[in-house]
Amino acid sequence: MRTLISTAFVSLDGVMEAPGGESGYRNAGWTFKGIDFVPEAFEIKGREQKEASAMLLGRASYEAFSPVWPAMEEFGDYKDLPKYVVSTTLTEEALVSDWGPTTILRSLDDVAALKETEGGPIIVHGSIALNHALSDAGLIDRYHLLVFPVLLGAGKRLFSSADQDTRKLKLVEQAAYANGVQMQVFDVVGGA
Repeated sequence: MRTLISTAFVSLDGVMEAPGGESGYRNAGWTFKGIDFVPEAFEIKGREQKEASAMLLGRASYEAFSPVWPAMEEFGDYKDLPKYVVSTTLTEEALVSDWGPTTILRSLDDVAALKETEGGPIIVHGSIALNHALSDAGLIDRYHLLVFPVLLGAGKRLFSSADQDTRKLKLVEQAAYANGVQMQVFDVVGGA
């Protein structure tokens, strides 16, 4: 069974919306505004690219990343990696041709079936609504979080507000950096 990893930049109060400056959010770009860049804090991002065998995205994140990421050197290891996009509305014609093989999955059952195939870890970037659905369905195995020392208040959050049974997490790796960013890696270990 393949490991499904959710990776996210998140504020201390749980917001993950528009970390890189995406439009439409009043605090867009919060990961670099007023926070010193410390290269070692982002080491996990390079490691994710080396270890991932596939990328899973929601439609909105695919539409945001696919025009930009294929040409970005810092995401070079993702270029030819298989992509899976979970969407009920995305069409084959909307897929880009320069970002590796892409398959549209129409349901969480399709994601569960993908996890049952042979291969290495599957990484989920961005994809707020997809993260909520995957978590609520118990499909996420690990979280890679870079927690930034900011409180953003309103904004889309990493975790859904659905009334769920308790899920325990096991901290398997952590680090704190000079700029206040904390790296936290948690395995999902089950219910209460």
